Amino acid sequence: MTELPKTFDPAAIEQRWYSHWEEKGLFRPDRPGAEPWTIVNPPPNVTGSLHIGHALDNTLQDILTRHARLKGKDAMWVVGTDHAGIATQMVVERQLNAAGQKRTDFTRDEFLDKVWTWKAESGGQITRQLRRLGCSMDWSNERFTMDEGFSKAVLKVFVELHRQGLLYRDKRLVNWDPGLGTAISDLEVETREIKGQFWHLRYPLEDGSGFIEVATTRPETMLADMAVAVNPADERYTALVGRNVRLPITGRLIPIVADEHADPALGSGAVKITPGHDFNDFEVGRRAGMKAGEMLNMLDAKANVVQTADGLIPPALIGLSTADARKAVVARLKADGFLIPHIDKNGAEHDAEPRTIQTPYGDRSGVVIEPWLTDQWYVDAKTLAAPAIEAVQTGAIRLVPKTWEKTFFNWMENIQPWCVSRQLWWGHRIPAWFGPRLDAEGKIGIEIKGADATNFQGNYAVFVEETEAQALDAARAYYGAEIVIGKSPEDAFDEMLMAPSEGRSTRAVIWQDGDVLDTWFSSALWPFATLGWPEDHPSPSGEGPGVGRGRLTETMASAETPHPNPSPEGEGHAMPRLGGRYPNDVLISGFDILFFWDARMMMQGLHFMHDVPFRTLYLHGLVRAADGAKMSKSKGNTVDPLGLIDRYGADALRFFMAAMESQGRDIKMDEKRVEGYRNFATKLWNACRFAQANGIGGSSTPEPPVATHAVNQWIVAECVRTVQAVDLALGEYRFDAAANAIYQFVWSRFCDWYLELIKTRIDDETKAVAGWVLDQILVVLHPFMPFVTEELWHGLAARDHDLIVARWPMPDARALDPEAEREIDWLIRLVSEVRTARTELNVPPGSRLPLHVRDAGELTTLRLSRQQSVLARLARVDLTAGDATGGGAAQVVVDEATFVLPLAGVIDLDAERTRLTRAIAAAEKERDALGGRLSNPSFVERAKPEAVEKAKADHADKMAEAARLHAALGRLG
Repeated sequence: MTELPKTFDPAAIEQRWYSHWEEKGLFRPDRPGAEPWTIVNPPPNVTGSLHIGHALDNTLQDILTRHARLKGKDAMWVVGTDHAGIATQMVVERQLNAAGQKRTDFTRDEFLDKVWTWKAESGGQITRQLRRLGCSMDWSNERFTMDEGFSKAVLKVFVELHRQGLLYRDKRLVNWDPGLGTAISDLEVETREIKGQFWHLRYPLEDGSGFIEVATTRPETMLADMAVAVNPADERYTALVGRNVRLPITGRLIPIVADEHADPALGSGAVKITPGHDFNDFEVGRRAGMKAGEMLNMLDAKANVVQTADGLIPPALIGLSTADARKAVVARLKADGFLIPHIDKNGAEHDAEPRTIQTPYGDRSGVVIEPWLTDQWYVDAKTLAAPAIEAVQTGAIRLVPKTWEKTFFNWMENIQPWCVSRQLWWGHRIPAWFGPRLDAEGKIGIEIKGADATNFQGNYAVFVEETEAQALDAARAYYGAEIVIGKSPEDAFDEMLMAPSEGRSTRAVIWQDGDVLDTWFSSALWPFATLGWPEDHPSPSGEGPGVGRGRLTETMASAETPHPNPSPEGEGHAMPRLGGRYPNDVLISGFDILFFWDARMMMQGLHFMHDVPFRTLYLHGLVRAADGAKMSKSKGNTVDPLGLIDRYGADALRFFMAAMESQGRDIKMDEKRVEGYRNFATKLWNACRFAQANGIGGSSTPEPPVATHAVNQWIVAECVRTVQAVDLALGEYRFDAAANAIYQFVWSRFCDWYLELIKTRIDDETKAVAGWVLDQILVVLHPFMPFVTEELWHGLAARDHDLIVARWPMPDARALDPEAEREIDWLIRLVSEVRTARTELNVPPGSRLPLHVRDAGELTTLRLSRQQSVLARLARVDLTAGDATGGGAAQVVVDEATFVLPLAGVIDLDAERTRLTRAIAAAEKERDALGGRLSNPSFVERAKPEAVEKAKADHADKMAEAARLHAALGRLG
């Protein structure tokens, strides 16, 4: 035992204890024969730094991990980082730009070397910050989504899905970021409200008999319109369905089609359809029989206008940006009489109607996102989703809170093909090699004379293999000729021109797809690829019919339909369990990545491991600003968790997160509460210093010592109930209930009452009980506040093991005396009532008052005789025989007895009655005013939600205040 410093200083202990735990390997799973328990962290971006959402997510994971470890389980928290394709490439490119260079100044391999160099030098910031938070992760097995073992898993999954017909190349619309030049996921799209316009256009019927009116916020896209849609139930247009209109500017003839996408109640009820540049229009076009390869594209990768396949866009518009094209198109439509003017409420005429428009922007590039028709790799998510849906329906995966199930089913049952390719250099390069297809005569299908490199770009053979060597083998088997690896279609064509024979090439050149995989594809394998799959636990090959290594899958770039899905194994197939670590026990995740990550882990885990990836999925909410607004850098309302740790310590921040986390509800950031939990740690610190000063040390036994004093029996019973409450709450993932249970026990029952009750009688029994209870407190509080508890654990006694690997309490309090517990509860209630009366009536703190008792039963009389000295000390009263005489006495009732405190000569009774009467009137006035506001529908409906919530809270406070004051006035008689 070492004497604890007078002042609790988190900074003085946190780094020391974390280094100690990590150096001793106490985070590593190392309990042979113990029940394995596993959790994986959502891998943060390697470019990232700790934000408040990370702090919440990782605090909850660490609480569960430390709790499992203390319960004797072989707990393993898998840690790692995501390579973050777009974010990392942007970081490195910015460094190059600062040096006057750009990515294309280097070969792909040279650029990737620079990325790996950056990763080695700067990519560990967030893992260092996770240590500051106290995360007990297994750093000895730290993983990275681009490390060698993980990359092998990614390539294997891609190849097997392709062989099974579940991964294919297709032409569809994607979210295209013109600034970055790549497809992006929905999560990387930020919707902003901007001031825009709504134009109304006339599209003339082909025969000149009239026109149909359409409205749009993007008039420039009419250059690629392919139809006009009307609702089949809209009688205004029934006769027009099937007829054509002649598109202004281009002169293109496009049909009027019937589709329920058109809403008769909106605008004219007719909608222009641009399937190559709008997600809804794409589906309308498909329903109308248009193939993706036939849909018109009017933009290039930089979102500049290009000529459509029919060549009808006027040359003057080619090369314009979308903004400039919009101006030019509107001007032409207006000049040609096809623009319908908008008349405002004052009768003034305008080209368009003002509108606030929800516009998608790239969250990193900051440019407007374009729906763009392009060839990409897709996963048949609908087929993979079916087992995941069943897993949640049957309870094989438990969603907490359960309210997320409806959202989960709705999204999964309507899931779209998953675009998994990205146009980047950093990432898992797609293991697909392309080459020219053989013609009908079995020769390489490229005519040398008059040919160019684009002849076979849309009509190719593809070899999907895990390695280049395997791709070469497959190509040799297909071509029966010499194979050369090229870098691009153009390079391949030039190579083949070098060895012509009778107008045809005698060699075949194949080239690897230049795209990389979406990081969500690789992170979907996290629960099993981090544990050694497939090296240690190979999966079945799962080859579908007619598809296998060395064989060819010929794919058209414009393929419309994926291949059917052959099941890789029969019913009931069980995969190896990766040393008992798969399935993981639980996953902690923000609800915002339920579909981007959680659901995709379910799909891939069930498909490749034939079991769920985790038994429970806990979805927490967001940490919001104090006013309830979503945090964002643009609003300037973000909170730096490291700054909070600097000010209050990691333990205080962690406890705040746990205490505020209520099964998926958003958390409002409140620095005052973080400060309050720092005070909580300080209170426990001072309680341990009090224990040291009075000869109270750590316990020598996990079982409660023998207790004969009522106060000791009471505190042991309270401790047992608290342990049980925390256990139950954590089992149900009620982090708030668990935190609040231990908080109330430590602050109120132990510090405020037990230590006060024993102050004047600390005998050997009490020392043993107090030391035992302190040990239980430190163990149960450790998952929430690991640093201060470990320091106090060693401060109270010389230990042969660290707290992090101690034993979770399992005391049995059945032998304790319930009557002793009831007696101490009675004493606490009586002292509390007397103290409340003194405070409410402004009795000077130092004044001792006589205490008279009326109507006391035999049990109360007996308790008073036993607890008289404690009552006198804590309530500053002297038990006095006989009944109180004279007026002006405060009365409190506890059970059957009435306790009377004469106040004449102690306070000015008339002045006190006047004060209380005025205070009651003021409180009731404010209460009624707030009640009036809340009963006003206009206020409730129009005010900001946070203003309504504040009014409700203030109203409740004033109601309670008025009730307290009435009670105080009533005590005076």
